[in-house]
Amino acid sequence: MAASTRSRRQRYERRQRWQSGGVAAASTVLVVGLVVLLVPRLSGWESVRRSFFDGDAFRAVFPDLVGPFWYDVQIFLWCAPCIVAVGLLVAMARNIRAPALYPLRLLAVVYTDIVRGIPVILWITLRGFGVPGVLQTREWYGGFIIWGSLALVVTYSAYTAEVFRSGIESIHESQRAAARSLGLSSGQTMRTVILPQAVRRVVPPSMNLLVSLQKDVALISILGPVEALRRAGIENARTFNFTPYVAAAVLFLCVSIPLTRLTDYLLARDRRRMTGTAVA
Repeated sequence: MAASTRSRRQRYERRQRWQSGGVAAASTVLVVGLVVLLVPRLSGWESVRRSFFDGDAFRAVFPDLVGPFWYDVQIFLWCAPCIVAVGLLVAMARNIRAPALYPLRLLAVVYTDIVRGIPVILWITLRGFGVPGVLQTREWYGGFIIWGSLALVVTYSAYTAEVFRSGIESIHESQRAAARSLGLSSGQTMRTVILPQAVRRVVPPSMNLLVSLQKDVALISILGPVEALRRAGIENARTFNFTPYVAAAVLFLCVSIPLTRLTDYLLARDRRRMTGTAVA
């Protein structure tokens, strides 16, 4: 009887998935069809198409953007691990409970409050132009990349620290009590009991920050380096056409979409692990 009931339930769930998939596919086809049919009928579409979606201009400029875009990817690859490391240290500092170390906790609070209150582009401008000026290294081209990258690390570390802190505080107090009953010190408790559980919980939201970081890397272009966005601007000034920006957007999507899908997968896996249910 139990096997028969389970079999009927599985058939019902399979039928529901097929029905939901069919409705989703039909609605998607309908919306895409309306867009394809109606947008070209707008009065200003032809001029927009020539300015933003010129096929010849896209094919001509796209190969020239791939190399500068690799520059963006490299900046992302060396900033990401630094952000995770600094963010974790700041989060741990904010969770210090020893009275003697309260100044370190206060410093972490001030750091996150100030850094998160200033836009990323301002941090890049202040550090990218201000620090080399103070150090008299303005003529050093590579310095702009270093200080721009440092601005990204400082900014995103504050956001990442808050994500880690939320994960640490989500661990029930009974875990600390159990660790203390086993004779573990506060540092050992944090390192061997709290952090492993907290990090596992915050991986999906941390991935969302990486997606944002991958896009904000382009802001370093305001300091002068010729990466994908700056190269697209140069081509736009040369041809008076905005298609190079569209080509640059396509390159960023080639990285951000896989990262987003990976984030969705991690969220779904975490939901199944915690509740036994899948995310639609």
